[in-house]
Amino acid sequence: MAYDLKFAERVRTELQGLPFVEKKMFGGLGYLVHGNMACGWYKGDMVVRIDPAQHETFLKKNYTKPFALRGKPMKGWLLVEPDGYKTTKQLSAWIKLGVEYALTLPPK
Repeated sequence: MAYDLKFAERVRTELQGLPFVEKKMFGGLGYLVHGNMACGWYKGDMVVRIDPAQHETFLKKNYTKPFALRGKPMKGWLLVEPDGYKTTKQLSAWIKLGVEYALTLPPK
């Protein structure tokens, strides 16, 4: 399975009413707002885009780890393990964080 269908449905529900695009990317799924990725799914974990200045702070939270493609961690990107987005409240908080940051970036 390229991505978790239940996760996708949960995120679509949370993003309802926002101008988002769902896109298959990096072997997973991404959700973009104005062309900037806000969150997604990668190998069972949730991807969340955050302010790079807050990267180290968010890495201290439970269920988070660096997002690394090709072995190189990307500052401003987190992976959240499934237990960290299990409830609607948890998922909603992570999505909100990603969307808020994506909205600070220039549209693509």
